[in-house]
Amino acid sequence: MAVRRTGRPMMPEGYGVVESGPMLDWEAVEARLVESIHYWLSTTRPDGRPHVVPRWGVWIDEQFFYDGSPETRHARNLGINAHCVLHLEDGDAATIVEGTSAVPTPVIGELGNRMSNEYKRKYQKLGYAPGPDAWSGEGAGGLHVLAPTSALAWSQFPRDVTRFEFD
Repeated sequence: MAVRRTGRPMMPEGYGVVESGPMLDWEAVEARLVESIHYWLSTTRPDGRPHVVPRWGVWIDEQFFYDGSPETRHARNLGINAHCVLHLEDGDAATIVEGTSAVPTPVIGELGNRMSNEYKRKYQKLGYAPGPDAWSGEGAGGLHVLAPTSALAWSQFPRDVTRFEFD
């Protein structure tokens, strides 16, 4: 996924002057996604009600990889409606990613090694350190990958609020 367009979002009157400061660089926003430990994932239930759940995961190659049981509510929701939203915990330096999530083909080789190393870097001290083959077998370890379609981020709202759109 490459950033196709960077710009300002439409904001209702009363939210402040959006065009008053510089826009954020995608590289700085992406660093937040790489370094975050906790992510919030929002999906939609079959009856239209929202569902939000905290997730652990890794941001690699401009995609969010996360795993867990296919029996969880969010995984079942995504099986019906792949559209979702990912949000980091920080509301001051906010990062919100919209996209679609799907079960990828089993992960092997170099990507498996990279994912394993990144999970270990972030979560080993919390008791989670999957090996590089954790996502290579039947069911791929409950792995999902979120491909972004757009993102919204800021560090000093509304001065630098920036919208990113992806190919």
